[in-house]
Amino acid sequence: MRNIIFDVDGTLWDTTEVVAQAWNKAISEVGGTAAVVSAAVLKKEFGKTMKVIADDLFYDADAKTKELLMEKCCRYEHDALEENTVNLLFPDVVETIKKLSGKYQLFIVSNCQAGYIELFMKKAGIKPYIKDWECFGVTGNVKGENIMLLMKRNKLTDAVYVGDTQGDYEATQMAQLPFIFAKYGFGHVENCERAISGITELLNFEEIFP
Repeated sequence: MRNIIFDVDGTLWDTTEVVAQAWNKAISEVGGTAAVVSAAVLKKEFGKTMKVIADDLFYDADAKTKELLMEKCCRYEHDALEENTVNLLFPDVVETIKKLSGKYQLFIVSNCQAGYIELFMKKAGIKPYIKDWECFGVTGNVKGENIMLLMKRNKLTDAVYVGDTQGDYEATQMAQLPFIFAKYGFGHVENCERAISGITELLNFEEIFP
């Protein structure tokens, strides 16, 4: 196994406090829904596609309002994260990514909006260590399809996906590749064969995949 694909939210960083404030600002401006967003609410939603999140949070809004809400939420989120100076990364992420890149090819696949992965890599300072990435906002595909697209594009015959939600696990089932559950993240995965309590455990990769 020489290729590792990462999720972002709940696996590499936690932006929920910052994003909740940005989304509530957007909701107050757009209106059309009674939704109030918190970090706890977002932790249950992150990992889903933007369309599913809109349907979950803004169930009382019409289709046009949902579209406008998500457009403004994403714009304000991007601005807030760009301006943020607080470290939102989970412990040891940057150091671990750097060390892993010396032995493995590293990738990112997320259900986020276009531009989010690039912003994350810029804020974390890890873009030189990530070979390729893909997301729902660019392709419109679900995560399992994007994993397969990225693997085909990079001619990968083997890879493992590291994520923190049941949806991440189901995506790996679709793409037919092994899954490592980041237990420190936002979600819970039933009957997971491989799990880590911190990202540094990936440095002992041979112990996870003997």
